[in-house]
Amino acid sequence: MSRVAVVAALEREVRPLVKDWGWSEKENGGRSFRFFEKGEVVVVCGGIGAEAARRAAEAVIEFYGPTKVYSAGFAGALDPALKAADIVLPRRVVNAADGSSVVLDRGEGVLVSFGSVADSAQKARLRDSFSAQVVDMEASAEARAAELRGVEFAVVKVISDEYDFSFPSMERFVSSDGQFREGRFALFASVRPWLWPQVARLVRNSRRASLALCDWLGKLDGADQRL
Repeated sequence: MSRVAVVAALEREVRPLVKDWGWSEKENGGRSFRFFEKGEVVVVCGGIGAEAARRAAEAVIEFYGPTKVYSAGFAGALDPALKAADIVLPRRVVNAADGSSVVLDRGEGVLVSFGSVADSAQKARLRDSFSAQVVDMEASAEARAAELRGVEFAVVKVISDEYDFSFPSMERFVSSDGQFREGRFALFASVRPWLWPQVARLVRNSRRASLALCDWLGKLDGADQRL
């Protein structure tokens, strides 16, 4: 049984880590999940958004009974000092929808979970409203799932989009089960050349962020110790 579970949104966030791991598919609540396993660590990629994240956290707890669940993945910077590929370990996770929060055993600063990809104006409002340094879409839902099942919870995020980064709404490219429709996004961007510099920046920063996150996660063992 794995003692440490890692829940990410998309496989591309953790691909450098899990590319050589064993994996299996299991169904929970009418949805199929792919679990990557090595030693006593298991990784599941649940999809984008709170609902997908909650279901993935519930599934990994159900099947593997971990002693600790990590919410891991990309996040947006609300603090201009944070740069792409910076690792963030927040102490408090806030749900922007209702203001509820969870205080973690370790870490520093505040992460706020928001219901959509935040643009520059939304980032400023979230920073001011919650005194937060980073924003994601999944951590608060995963924290709730772990709390209800009595499992310890922690967060490790990596900055993929900096404070000044802005892009048109991405919700149209997310499927009902939280998967990112890369083909549809590529077609959308291909006929809008004014977006190409931002797309290139997003791709470059996402690649750097993934490598940094996987380097951090690769030092975890089943006892939640950095190797």
